[in-house]
Amino acid sequence: MNSTPSAAPAPLSVDGSVELAHLHRSGLIESRHIGTAAVVTADGERLRTLGDVDATVFPRSTLKPLQTLALIESGAEFADDELVLATASHCGSPRHLAVVERMLAADGRTAADLQCPADWPLGSAERAAYRANGGERSRLAMNCSGKHAGFLRAGDALGDGDPSRYLDPEHPVQRCIVDSIEGMLGERIRATGVDGCGAPLHATSLAALARATARVAAGTTPAAQRLMAAVIAEPWAIDGEGRANTRVIETLGAIAKIGAEGLVVIGLPSGVGVAVKILDGSMRATTPVALELLAATGQVDVDTVAAFRAELEEPVRGGDAVVGGLRVTV
Repeated sequence: MNSTPSAAPAPLSVDGSVELAHLHRSGLIESRHIGTAAVVTADGERLRTLGDVDATVFPRSTLKPLQTLALIESGAEFADDELVLATASHCGSPRHLAVVERMLAADGRTAADLQCPADWPLGSAERAAYRANGGERSRLAMNCSGKHAGFLRAGDALGDGDPSRYLDPEHPVQRCIVDSIEGMLGERIRATGVDGCGAPLHATSLAALARATARVAAGTTPAAQRLMAAVIAEPWAIDGEGRANTRVIETLGAIAKIGAEGLVVIGLPSGVGVAVKILDGSMRATTPVALELLAATGQVDVDTVAAFRAELEEPVRGGDAVVGGLRVTV
């Protein structure tokens, strides 16, 4: 496996980035978020692009919906909440951990069979509660544990004789994932590295990532239809109650997925996808920028976006007063 993507087209640069949002306090701009963004239809039409959307990026966990399609196509069977956990960067609530434990137990396994690293729950409130109850870093609590449990189940369906190899790029599950990803992207994978959870991570352009997300949301394949039905039925599982991805799904009937290092994708059932990458890896502006771009291109009602942002974003405070906030500049 090549973990140094030197042969890939150039990664996103400062020159290829534009300002997408800024934070203002007491009338002055305090921070600026630069990056790139693309709104693309399932057939590849670019409705709006900002910055170099053809530069190479590691999609991080925004790739999970495409990985999950391969798990479905393996022939493995999943309940709806299990399928969404396989797609999730879950916050680590007891409800999330119970589903992953159920998946493992049904397959005759325990958390010791997972090869994601031991970690605390992703959500701050969930992490505090977990630690207060005596919890320690564990593979089960790691936010990718559902994905890894899904990899193991798909390996069983494919007849793999050595589940300890499930993260090997040549493992049948990982080879199926490559085929699924390239089919939805409409382009070849540009480079392969290693994600934070230890799984193979495949680089692409942001424009192709937006297109692939649109294709998933539109249900362009039977596997995509199955995944979308599960996501709509169990939106809490992909993130957590009240958290951004879950609320986008509940509000828009969409699929939404964050990725580490400043990424988010949102796909609408109408067949439009948006992908955002913040260059310095900050997550603060990702979902607001994505939603405002969907509104600006006529895909989502402006008032819906305004209400959603008011619900989820923290204002900038000076003492007890609100003195600023995030302003999307697209």
